[in-house]
Amino acid sequence: MDSISTDSQELISRLNAETAKISWHELQKHYASGNVLAVAKGADLIKVAIALHRDEATQVQAWLADGSVAQVTDQQAMGWYSDNKMLWALVIPPFVLVQESD
Repeated sequence: MDSISTDSQELISRLNAETAKISWHELQKHYASGNVLAVAKGADLIKVAIALHRDEATQVQAWLADGSVAQVTDQQAMGWYSDNKMLWALVIPPFVLVQESD
C-alpha cells in the first residue's frame, strides 16, 4: 500500500472517530458565527470533510451548487432548535459540518 492511500485511510479513521451526535442547541454559537454547513442526507459526511480538509475547492463548489452541502438556513435552524434535533457533527476548522440522521 502506498503512503497516499495509507494517509487517506488514517484521515478517514480519524474523521470517523471525531464524528459524533450533538444537539442543535449545542451548536448555536457556531451557527451564529456562520460556520455551520449542512450536508444533505444522502451525501457522504466524511467525503465532504476530507474535501474541506484538503481544500478541494472545485469539489466543494460543485456540492454547494447541487445542494449536497449548504449553509444552514434560518428556517432549518429554527426547526432544529424547536425539535432539539440531534445531528451528526464533525469539526473541520473553521467549519462545523452537520447532517440529519434517520
